[in-house]
Amino acid sequence: MRQIAFYGKGGIGKSTTSQNTIAALAEQGQRIMIVGCDPKADSTRLMLHCKAQTTILHLAAERGSVEDLELEEVLLTGYRNVRCVESGGPEPGVGCAGRGIITAINFLEENGAYEDLDFVSYDVLGDVVCGGFAMPIREGKAQEIYIVTSGEMMAMYAANNIARGILKYAHSGGVRLGGLICNSRKVNKEIELIEALAERLGTQMIHFLPRDNQVQEAELRRMTVIEYSPDHKQADEYRALAKKIEQNTNLVIPTPIEMEELENLLIEFGLLGGEEEYQKALEADKAKTVAAV
Repeated sequence: MRQIAFYGKGGIGKSTTSQNTIAALAEQGQRIMIVGCDPKADSTRLMLHCKAQTTILHLAAERGSVEDLELEEVLLTGYRNVRCVESGGPEPGVGCAGRGIITAINFLEENGAYEDLDFVSYDVLGDVVCGGFAMPIREGKAQEIYIVTSGEMMAMYAANNIARGILKYAHSGGVRLGGLICNSRKVNKEIELIEALAERLGTQMIHFLPRDNQVQEAELRRMTVIEYSPDHKQADEYRALAKKIEQNTNLVIPTPIEMEELENLLIEFGLLGGEEEYQKALEADKAKTVAAV
């Protein structure tokens, strides 16, 4: 059984990418379980065709404790027999969402949910600096990490931070980085930029996913592209990514970079102004202020 995890900043399309990739793996006959580790509980909605799956933490709060739950109440079967579970989280501003991940994984392990599987996929929010969200990495649950990113600065910043987390636990837990998945935002020179970032992190851009409205068309129907339009070119992109993950042996301990190096990379590709442009902009602002007076 391979335990993989998809990390990435909020809004990058991580859950959509992970579910479509898992659907492609399931299409090939792989036995898979998705463990949603995002408080939004949206990691399984396309598999189950529902708004949001009832979470372990929500049911445990209703019953009084997680010991009062039955596995079949929280472990549902979705597209191509993919097993689906959501850890959930507390109400906003109250408690630690990371505890939900810890509680969920322990409950699943104790109740035999990990039996007869080829893959377990963890879908984890990756722009929150919280030890709880590092649980799949820290405890050695997820062995392969795939970071969903784009050519946007904050997505790259989050990817670099996630690489820091992997590095921290690489020697104690054995976790490795499998590569960057570029979920395109149509940024200029995006492929070259993410390939350059991957090189600096000591990894690979395992796949470039082009932007396509078919993804949104499928999501409107709470389905993956693989299920909604299996003959569409975008479905083939997810199949290609799934095949690359299935065959991937390039698992590394990443080499995260400093913020200054990341900024220099963006300057090099023309996506961020250098110090000279910054000073010119300040001078222009001052001139406008003086003229207005």
